[in-house]
Amino acid sequence: MSPFVIVFALLAIIIVLKGVVVVGQGMEYTIERFGRYTGTLRPGLSFIVPIVDRIGAKVNMMETVLDVPSQEVITKDNALVKVDGVVFYQVIDAAKSAYEVRNLELAILNLTMTNLRTVMGGLSLDELLSERDQINTKLLHIVDEATAPWGIKVTRIEIKDISPPRDLVESMGRQMKAEREKRAVILEAQGTREAAILRAEGEKQSAILQAEGRKEAAFRDSEARERQAQAEAAATQMVSLAIANGNVQAVNYFVAQKYVEAVGEFAKSPNAKMIFMPLDSSSVMGSIGGITELVQDALRNGTK
Repeated sequence: MSPFVIVFALLAIIIVLKGVVVVGQGMEYTIERFGRYTGTLRPGLSFIVPIVDRIGAKVNMMETVLDVPSQEVITKDNALVKVDGVVFYQVIDAAKSAYEVRNLELAILNLTMTNLRTVMGGLSLDELLSERDQINTKLLHIVDEATAPWGIKVTRIEIKDISPPRDLVESMGRQMKAEREKRAVILEAQGTREAAILRAEGEKQSAILQAEGRKEAAFRDSEARERQAQAEAAATQMVSLAIANGNVQAVNYFVAQKYVEAVGEFAKSPNAKMIFMPLDSSSVMGSIGGITELVQDALRNGTK
């Protein structure tokens, strides 16, 4: 076999091999014919026309994470903070990502950093620290809309860290401490107020119960005095009838009663230390005997 045939056979094999393209999973290749885009090769085995066609760009179709470097941002209330984050994006159109923008990652990074400063610059420091989710959502909407012509989909944007200056952090710490102390004082005052209200309610209930007790006691005392008065009235009537019938012993009854009551009151005196009683015991006994006879007469009159 001549050398010419061998060379021709080798060239043919090389040309055929040039037309065989194997695309890996998660990748897509763009095909250019004489420098012009003609199509996209999907994962798997594909064939192109050697010499006429060539691989233009090899595009990674998997989701990619892009770090946003730390940068300084001035908030609406003129606080200087350092902010960094991450961007998650995925190519959905290989041709657009290859031919609509040059250096795709750099373009996404610059676009994200610019909008990050714009969004955060319109917020105060307190809003910046408390509304991360809203910031992430707003940034995602803006960046995703801006990168749509490049054939990519921004899936997430996350703010990783917000670092205020040290003096500002110390000031915020003092402010938080003051707020906690304020809340503690308010809670203590509320507790004191509620305790005072409860004490007042208790004293009120106690006063009501005491008043009701005094009222009941007064009613009982009044009832007892009424019964005592009725008894005395009955006794007086009985004595009066006895006197009217000529029974002198009735007079002795009253004398003896008043005598005994006077001695009892004298004995109750706090200044009385010793009592001398030159009493005529026979008179007292006679009075008591008169009372007995008076009672017996009353009983005899009642049985008639």
